[in-house]
Amino acid sequence: MEFKDVIYGRRAVNFFDPNKDVPEDLLRQMIETAGQAPSGFNLQPWSLMVLRDKADKMRLQQHAWKQPKVSEAPVTLIVLADTDGWKPGHQFVEKNFSELVKGGMMKEEQRDWFDGVCQSLYGTSEARRVAYACKNTGFFAMALMLAAKSLGLDTHPMDGFDIERVHQEFNIPENYWIPLLMAVGYFRSDKTLLPPKWRKSYDEIVVSFE
Repeated sequence: MEFKDVIYGRRAVNFFDPNKDVPEDLLRQMIETAGQAPSGFNLQPWSLMVLRDKADKMRLQQHAWKQPKVSEAPVTLIVLADTDGWKPGHQFVEKNFSELVKGGMMKEEQRDWFDGVCQSLYGTSEARRVAYACKNTGFFAMALMLAAKSLGLDTHPMDGFDIERVHQEFNIPENYWIPLLMAVGYFRSDKTLLPPKWRKSYDEIVVSFE
């Protein structure tokens, strides 16, 4: 599939076929493909909770405006953004720095510089911690949707949920912000897909300030 077909073909569908499952290997391929998304200093502060069990999806649906697609989709993802994902000592921060050194992109003696830059960019306030985590996880989330479409899957990203209740319901640690939920599956063949919504033109997107 050409990239143009993927980007124009991706839609936030509202109706999923509850009887057509997403094979585990296809879901794994989708997630690992999306994992190639860029992130600041390669910190990759994203994680996913994968809900397949109907009871788990119904628990989530109660805190997501009771949207049917939360439970009808064969897979629903809770997308997590780790606001601690820049801190020294964090599992993936340590792995990342080690891999950067191994790949010749950093030197061991640059560790203090690396930690200092991460602190100044991402750790000086709560707003910066959330912005860092959500911005980078947003790259990953978009990549998830495009990867899904390239594999013949449909998705729907959701803002409509109670973040505090979802945290409580699934015992999610406080360092994780939840930017969105995402339903994954196949569009129901007995439903009609609405026309694409309008999008800003080039001239509407590009701005300047005097």
